[in-house]
Order: sequence, then structure tokens, then C-alpha cells
Amino acid sequence: MGHQDRGHYAKKHPGAQLNQALAQAILQASSNGILACASAHRLAKAQNCLPKEIGIQADLLELRISQCQLGLFGYALGKKKFNPDAGITPELKDRIFDAQSGGRIDCKSCWDIAKEFKISRLNMGSVCERLEIRIKPCQLGAF
Repeated sequence: MGHQDRGHYAKKHPGAQLNQALAQAILQASSNGILACASAHRLAKAQNCLPKEIGIQADLLELRISQCQLGLFGYALGKKKFNPDAGITPELKDRIFDAQSGGRIDCKSCWDIAKEFKISRLNMGSVCERLEIRIKPCQLGAF
């Protein structure tokens, strides 16, 4: 959902119920109606739930998720955050192309590949951008 959908995130989850305990933890981790991606993932781990559940609860609370760890959204002026100098080795390129389908790769696979190649998640997002591979879906359900 784009910025024009701000304040209507709950519409993505008709029939979903707010988990009061999880909602309270999410609200404590957020600030000014914004929940950072890293905070959401830390919270998912601490609450022993999938990041997607944190994303759903954040949507039900009408919180905006920001500072995507792959650099895709939530930075100054609504822009992406990419490192144009992120290195692309032939092995990394092959691994990404093997994991993608139809020009897309999911967020979780990007995290796994970044860990495997010992590169930052931000650089992984930058590499995918340079290779014109779209990252979708988001583990939190932001896109």
C-alpha cells in the first residue's frame, strides 16, 4: 500500500482481530505512529510469532512501517535507501537469479542470501535493485 492508503491499513485484513497483548507490545515499540522494520522483527522474535503477524497487528493499529532493512521504503522523503557501490560477485548474482522467479524474490530469501554471503541487508536490497529484481512479498506484509 502506498502513502495514499495511510490510515487505512486495516482494510488489508478483513475479519482480522486485534490481539491486545501483542498490540500493546507493538505500541510500546513504535513511535509517532511508526514502527521500524527492525523493531517489528525484534518484537516477532521476542513474542515467538511470525513477522507477518506483527505486520497484521501493526496494520490493525494503523501504524506505518518504516526503515525497511532492505532499503525499499520508509526513508527520507519517501525514497528508497540504496548503496550504488554494493558489490555484485558472480556467485551472488547466480544465487539471486536462482532464488528469483519471474523477476521477483521474496524478502525472507533476500535476508537468507545476505546472511549466506555475509553482506548487509541494505546491500542485498541494493544488489537486487541493480539487477532489476523486485523484492516481494515483505515478511511484514508491507508490500
